[in-house]
Amino acid sequence: MATPDPGVYISPAQTYQEVRDLARTVDRIEAKLDGVLDEQRDIRNDVADHETRLRTLERARWPLPTVAVLAGAAGTATGVLALLR
Repeated sequence: MATPDPGVYISPAQTYQEVRDLARTVDRIEAKLDGVLDEQRDIRNDVADHETRLRTLERARWPLPTVAVLAGAAGTATGVLALLR
């Protein structure tokens, strides 16, 4: 006949220690998560700043083709006038 398994006994002190260790682990995870969230917020701010800068550059760039077209038209008009005289 086999002897019955007595089972595993975990004392209240061991349970308390495990709960304390788990609480410390959760605190470390929370601290790391807060750091990640702060970094994400910084990245969002950087992306918004870059978007603003890009929009500014795009707005400043539109006169260049217009100036080129006007200069080309003026050059063409000058050339036509020179041929007619």
